[in-house]
Order: sequence, then structure tokens, then C-alpha cells
Amino acid sequence: MTDGTGSRGRTGIALALSLVLLAACGGGTEQVPLDTLEPEEIFRRAEVQLETGNRREAERAAALFGEVERLYPYSDWAKRALIMQAFALHRNRDYEGARQAAQRYIDFYPADEDAAYARYLLALSYYDQIDDVGRDQGLTFQALQALREVIELHPDSEYARSSVLKFDLAFDHLAAKEMEIGRYYLKRGHYAASVNRFRSVVEDFQTTTQTPEALYRLVEAYVALGLRDEAQTAGAILGYNFQSTVWYQDAFTLLTGEGLPLEPAGEGWLRGIYRQMIRGEWL
Repeated sequence: MTDGTGSRGRTGIALALSLVLLAACGGGTEQVPLDTLEPEEIFRRAEVQLETGNRREAERAAALFGEVERLYPYSDWAKRALIMQAFALHRNRDYEGARQAAQRYIDFYPADEDAAYARYLLALSYYDQIDDVGRDQGLTFQALQALREVIELHPDSEYARSSVLKFDLAFDHLAAKEMEIGRYYLKRGHYAASVNRFRSVVEDFQTTTQTPEALYRLVEAYVALGLRDEAQTAGAILGYNFQSTVWYQDAFTLLTGEGLPLEPAGEGWLRGIYRQMIRGEWL
């Protein structure tokens, strides 16, 4: 959430812009009340502000776009200004403000050609706050949901492909968080707890880049617990699917050192994964 200081700052800028706008005219400047200008002129001035690339100017541009919507709420310029306001707020890293503006656009103009872009901006406002695996993952889940909406509702739009790529990265991010916690437990000898995390990666995040390491860590944990069948089966899946990875090589060394072959054994949950992934048996 944005803090009160940011909100007051935006309000102050909007108030200043609504009272006075400096207009270049014959080499000088003239103070012009904003509400005396046509919506197109306000819109164009906002674009000029935005083109500087400066965050402060992006904030001013967002306020100007907001004034177009406030002063001319039922005009075509108001519609255009709303989507541009969302863009300007996102550029200013005011992610909550960007989400609100983008959601208003979706609510007011759900069938408009820019609705796809509004949904994409909404998704980006969550996605761009995902920075490292140590943070709470609520934003990641929200980003995934918003990206999925872009993909499903606008599959032919130019934003769908980018959303697919970002969806995969965000999904991998969630798996990485599970791995981080699992390694924490494993390092401290809490093997059962670590197994739960690595199992989640193998079952729920099977298509991510985290799966090979998750299988190897399962081998480590199961060997430590003395669960030989499970350790062998995890190694067998690694051998079939990820033989070129360092994780397979490490699993091979660990298991053969224990006198265990890398082949499926027993009837635990991993045997079910083996049947699904290797033999294609889903029932």
C-alpha cells in the first residue's frame, strides 16, 4: 500500500495543476486556470510531462490525466486519459494507484480495445513488486491471477505472449520460495518438514526449473530418514528426466554410495509421480 505522504503529495500536485498551468506563449509564460482549457490541450500537456522520463514528471502527468477525467468525465478524452493515468502511475512506481486506475478502466470500458492493456498494466502492478524469494508471496499469487486473465481473456493481443513469459517466471518464483524453506529445514535436520516442501515443488510446480533440485533434496532427506524406496524412486525420476543436470550426478553419487540403485521401488507418492512422468500413467 502507498503511505499517506504519497497520497498527500499527489493531492497537492493535482490541486496546483488545477489552479495554475504555465503555458508558453510568445516566449513568455501565462498563468492559465486548468478548467478553462479544452480536454485535448490538457491531455497533450500531460503527454509532454510524461515524455521526459522523469518520475516526478510522471507523477505530474498522472495528475493532469486525472484532471481530464475529472473535468470532462463523459468525453472520449476522459477514457484515453484514464488508461494513460494508469500508465503514468505505473511509471512512477505508484503501483497501488496504477492498479486502481487500470481497474476503473476495466470496469468502465470492459469491451474497449485498450481493455487488454489495462489488464496487462494491472498485472504488471503486482508483478513488478516481486523482487526476491524472501518476501511474502501474496503479491506473486495476485500477479499470477492477473496475468492469467490477460492470457485467457485476450489470447490474441500483443500482451498475451509477454504475460505467458511473466506467468512462468512468477510460477517459478513460488517454487523457489518452497525450495528456500525446504533447504532451511533440511540444513537443520528437520527432514520430514523439508520433504513436505520439496514434495510440493515436485507435485505442484513440476514444470518449473526448481524440480531437478527438489528431487535431489528428496533423495538427501529420504536417505537421512532411512527411507530407501523413496530415495531410489526420486533418483530414478532424476535419471529419466534430468540426467544432464548436476543434481542427477549428485544423486547418483549419493545413492550408489549407499548401495542403492536409481530405480523405482515401493508404492509411495513418488512411485505415482514416476508412473505419471515416465510412463504416462495418470490413473
